[in-house]
Amino acid sequence: MIPFLFLLAAYLLGAVPTSLWVGRGLHGVDLREEGSGNLGATNTFRVLGWRAALPVVAFDVFKGWLPVAAFPGWASVNSLGWILGFGGAAIVGHVFPVWAGFKGGKGVATSGGVFLGLAPWGALISAAVFFSLAFGTRIVSVASMVAALVLPAAVAFTPHRGGTGTVVFSASLALFVIWAHRANIGRLLRGEENRFGHSRGRTDP
Repeated sequence: MIPFLFLLAAYLLGAVPTSLWVGRGLHGVDLREEGSGNLGATNTFRVLGWRAALPVVAFDVFKGWLPVAAFPGWASVNSLGWILGFGGAAIVGHVFPVWAGFKGGKGVATSGGVFLGLAPWGALISAAVFFSLAFGTRIVSVASMVAALVLPAAVAFTPHRGGTGTVVFSASLALFVIWAHRANIGRLLRGEENRFGHSRGRTDP
């Protein structure tokens, strides 16, 4: 029973709509009605700037890290299934948050937090790819998808918890990230995807 309660807690923690609360509480802005309408760090950065986006990124990463780093010990479980379940619940919570009408972000930062707890070196390699592409192309969707695709190999060839199961989980997560960016892929193919520094209404990732 206790592990299931922590599974619920992982979802509820992941569901905390950080960008919505930062936007409303500190800036009087509902990010669901500005920019892309997406409750993630990218839209926070575009609408409110880096000072608002930084705490959003930090807490979204924390939402993924805590369930895999601490919940197994608190729930007295050590099986990989429960550990991945806690991490997966946090990601699902971020993407489908009960506190914000089940419309959240795309889970990239929270997924990064999960793998920071499971495979820190793999997560850091993936993060390096993300930032290199984000600054190089100024297209966050491209950076997010490529970083997600790099993650399984980065996890497989660096120390990590859970062995093959964690690698399979990272590959499944990469597919989920691609699916979450399906609208962005369409815009990329049409040459319409937004870049940092250019505004096209509600079209950024």
